[in-house]
Amino acid sequence: MEEGNNTETNKIETSNKKRNIIILMIIISIIIISFIVTLCVILTKKKNPSTKLVNNPKEFDLENRRVKLNSGYYIPTNGIGTYSLYSDTCINSIQAALSNGVRLIDTAYIYSNEFEVGEAIRESGISRNEIFVTTKIYPHQFDEPEEAIKNSLDTLNIDYIDLMLLHHPGDNDVKAYLKMEEYVKKGKIRSIGLSNWYIKELKKFLPKINIMPAIIQNEIHPYYQETEVINYIYNDIKDKNIIVQGWYPLGGRGYNTELMKDEVLINIGKKYNKSLPQVILRWNLQRGTVVIPGSSNPEHIIEDNNIYDFELSDEDMQNIANLNRNEKHDWY
Repeated sequence: MEEGNNTETNKIETSNKKRNIIILMIIISIIIISFIVTLCVILTKKKNPSTKLVNNPKEFDLENRRVKLNSGYYIPTNGIGTYSLYSDTCINSIQAALSNGVRLIDTAYIYSNEFEVGEAIRESGISRNEIFVTTKIYPHQFDEPEEAIKNSLDTLNIDYIDLMLLHHPGDNDVKAYLKMEEYVKKGKIRSIGLSNWYIKELKKFLPKINIMPAIIQNEIHPYYQETEVINYIYNDIKDKNIIVQGWYPLGGRGYNTELMKDEVLINIGKKYNKSLPQVILRWNLQRGTVVIPGSSNPEHIIEDNNIYDFELSDEDMQNIANLNRNEKHDWY
């Protein structure tokens, strides 16, 4: 009797093992198929990137290094990004930027350096109304947006915020945006906008709000040019008077090794006696994109700000457009 029970148990165990193996094989197959589909989509995009120029780019006041927002305020056309800058490094970088004429500083709650940004501004000796500060609230803050807004105001401690963005789409993003609108009316936020919103997201989002975004801030660099989005903003919804801003203009830390060695960009730089980063930043300005390169190197900060004494030819603009790969360097 005991042998019979053992035999039956063994059969059940064998059956369970077979079933588990089959389930595992199915899961692995689904993962492999998903990977292949994703890879095909990526490769297709890279094979057929847009090499179009931006149509009717927004004209910036490059003589005064600024552009007017739909809120009525002016934003500098170039600045410094503070992603991955912390503690004294962050403070020193901002002070180096401010002391060399940079007046736009980009931070975010998720960067964990709003306190340092505020401290650097307060210690700079430069009038608050000469400095434009952008910060962002993150999706996990959208449930309690007022708390998030107050937190940034308190942490920065610079009286008001020039521009606050939603960092990227998420649950309750409309709720968070409408709360930012309230703080615009209170005068504690001067302009509001969106980061990492694309055409599909904009079409869905814009009808639900009252104050149009002053800025759409997306990843933009020669290998990921966002031409369709920029053309959509500057042509299809031109009446909204939204300005485009680009993060990772130089490709992003850890992703720019190949970009910084691109022969097309190097040769263009030689024509104007400019560095490769300066060529990229100037290219952005001429296609209507505000730029916020990040750096902790004072020499690079000065170099990144010296982009107003030359102009790229139409041929050079097209040659850079031809570099587009739709190669995104971050997941947003």
